[in-house]
Amino acid sequence: MDLLFNPATISILVLCVLCLKRINVLLAIIISTLVAGIVSGMNLKQIMDIFISGMGGNSETALSYILLGAFAATMAHSGFTVKLSSKIIDLVSHKRFLLITFITLLAIASQNIIPIHIAFIPIVIPTLLPILNSLKIDRRAVACALAFGLKTPYIVLPVGFGLIFQNLIADNMVQNGVNVTLQEIWKPLIILGLGMLCGLIIALFVTYRKPREYNDMQISSNLAPSNDCSKYTMVIMILAALSTFIVQLCTGSLPLGALIGLGIIFTFKVIPKSKMDSMMNEGVYLMGYVAFVMLVSAGFADVLKETGAIENLANATMNFMPDNIIICSLIILILGLFMTIGIGTSFGTIPILAVLFIPLCLEMGFNTQQIIILLAAAAALGDAGSPASDTTLGPTSGLNADGQHNHIYDTCIPTFLHFNIPLIIFALIGIYLFN
Repeated sequence: MDLLFNPATISILVLCVLCLKRINVLLAIIISTLVAGIVSGMNLKQIMDIFISGMGGNSETALSYILLGAFAATMAHSGFTVKLSSKIIDLVSHKRFLLITFITLLAIASQNIIPIHIAFIPIVIPTLLPILNSLKIDRRAVACALAFGLKTPYIVLPVGFGLIFQNLIADNMVQNGVNVTLQEIWKPLIILGLGMLCGLIIALFVTYRKPREYNDMQISSNLAPSNDCSKYTMVIMILAALSTFIVQLCTGSLPLGALIGLGIIFTFKVIPKSKMDSMMNEGVYLMGYVAFVMLVSAGFADVLKETGAIENLANATMNFMPDNIIICSLIILILGLFMTIGIGTSFGTIPILAVLFIPLCLEMGFNTQQIIILLAAAAALGDAGSPASDTTLGPTSGLNADGQHNHIYDTCIPTFLHFNIPLIIFALIGIYLFN
């Protein structure tokens, strides 16, 4: 009964129901926050105070998205993305598989080589919608391809966003009594990458392989991209992207990297300084909504923490923990999935899961590799599928440019099914193999 009436359980179920009823995600999170607080006995003023102060937990992420949105806008106005899109169209030559492969590679590059994360999606993807329509490609397949490219690199590769994710795992394991170095983290996580790859293959070649009809519609956008991109512009844009990557890698600060990249673009006059204000406005236009969803999801997470609901949920779950490591792992993974669906961030879930479950894992005899797999998978679960996650908000921002792609039914549910189920299966396989 404690599990059923737990504020976290009730509020996350409310969040899922509201989203399935097509209530705006931002409003759904705020309503779910109020539900969590009220069920736990807080008054409305307490709830809002904790909620608003907790929003600061994702302030760096929100700032990153705004600056990266401005960076992406400069790429569009310079003509760089138009040229890139035209090159992609020329290369694919109306071949469905090649087009989806290029989109997947772009998503992967956005996490490591040109670390602008999801900011490229509302710039590049709308320009590709006409060819997607002509090839009758199911956009749910493209959503899965984008989610794979956004999520798999941070799980598997210790560079870019993956460096941040794997550093978080290493730091929290050390803080909770497991001596591990960053170099030890990535190898066990390859098994999770294989699970993600299997999910993508099933999505592309089984579930969403059939043609799907879309109407050719005018795409409304505030962007006015240039069709002219000189070699000089190409060189400076590539230099700015590499600088963003290097600074972020060296300092661990994505906002600083984005700021340096923008500085290079304006210093070398690829975009005139007179357009600086409009570029920042475009950054807000492109990424402002996603940034605000990230902020309110952090507030939601803080209210859940303040109620003690997450800890109580974990403690109640522990009462059912069997001695079998595989079944115990499955329970922890499901709890991680439940938490991440509500909070919307795998990165923010790591510290919570580490405190709750690493002592339990040590007591049950899990080795270091098993704990790495379990912590990473439990945190990553739900990132694809959560209505408040950038892994789902990003693809929707591009694929719904003409109003024909639903966030919940065309992005969240497909990515949930094709990535969370394989992640659970392959995590359990990994725990068995490293036994």
